[in-house]
Amino acid sequence: MENQVLTPHVYWAQRHRELYLRVELSDVQNPAISITENVLHFKAQGHGAKGDNVYEFHLEFLDLVKPEPVYKLTQRQVNITVQKKVSQWWERLTKQEKRPLFLAPDFDRWLDESDAEMELRAKEEERLNKLRLESEGSPEKSFYDTFHTVADMMYFCQMLAVVETINAAIGVTTSPVLPSLIQLLGRNFILFIIFGTMEEMQNKAVVFFVFYLWSAIEIFRYSFYMLTCIDMDWKVLTWLRYTLWIPLYPLGCLAEAISVIQSIPIFNETGRFSFTLPYPVKIKVRFSFFLQIYLIMIFLGLYINFRHLYKQRRRRYGQKKKKIH
Repeated sequence: MENQVLTPHVYWAQRHRELYLRVELSDVQNPAISITENVLHFKAQGHGAKGDNVYEFHLEFLDLVKPEPVYKLTQRQVNITVQKKVSQWWERLTKQEKRPLFLAPDFDRWLDESDAEMELRAKEEERLNKLRLESEGSPEKSFYDTFHTVADMMYFCQMLAVVETINAAIGVTTSPVLPSLIQLLGRNFILFIIFGTMEEMQNKAVVFFVFYLWSAIEIFRYSFYMLTCIDMDWKVLTWLRYTLWIPLYPLGCLAEAISVIQSIPIFNETGRFSFTLPYPVKIKVRFSFFLQIYLIMIFLGLYINFRHLYKQRRRRYGQKKKKIH
C-alpha cells in the first residue's frame, strides 16, 4: 500500500487553440508539471480526496501540443493551460479512446465546437479592431490599409476580367485562352481567397504591392487596346505595352507568392478550408497543403504567360528588323 500511486480528480475543457486542465488539489506548492513526448506529467504534494499526500498523473494527448505548459496555483486547485500545436477541435483529450477514471469534463468552462468558434471569431474581431485602431493612428495608414480602401474596386475589375477570357474562348479576340484563363484564376484566387477571406492578411504591406503591380500592368495594356480599337498607334504606348511586362509580371508573381507564404501559418492556425477525410481514413487535410502546390503553379503560370508575351513582342518588333535587312 505504501507504493500506491494517488491520482487527483482532473477536469478538462478545450478551445481551438488551447486545452484547460483543472486539478482538484488544495494547498499545492512547487508542483512538478512538464510535457515530454506529448505526455503531460504532473506530481505535487497537496490535499486531495485521499487527504494530504503526493498525487500524480500522466496524460498522453490526442494530438501534438507545445511542450511549455502554463499553470496557476490557487488555494483550492491547480489550473494548467496547454497550447495545441495546430488550431483545431479535438474529439477527445487523450490518445487512448477509453477515458481515464480520474478525468472528467470541466462543465464550468465547457463549450461545444460551434460555441467555441463563435468565441474565437469574437476574439479575432476584437484583435482586428485593435489593429485597425493602431493603423489609423499610424502615418503609414494608406500603405497598410490598401485593401479596405480599394478592395471593392478590385473585386469589380476582377469580375469584369471574366469577359476577356470569354471573348478569347468564343473567338471575339485572337488571344489564346490559356494565358488569359491562368491570369484570371490566379488573380481571383489571391483576391477572393487569400485576401478576401482572411482579415489577418488585409492589413499586410504585400496587399499594396500586389494591387499596385496588377494595376500598373493593366493601365498600359488596356490603354493600348482602346487606341487600337480606333486605329491609333501611339508608339510610346505601344512600346510600353510590349516591354513593361518584362519586369512587372515577375514582380507581380513574386508579390502573389509572398502573400501565399504569409497566409499559410494563418490558415494553419485558424483551420479554415481544412477538412477531415471520411471514415476509415480520417486524415485531416490542411488547406496549406494546397497552397504549397499553388506556389509551384504560380511560377508555372508565369512561364506560360511570359512565353506568350515574348512571342507577341517578337512578332511585333522582330518583323520590322527583318524588313530593315
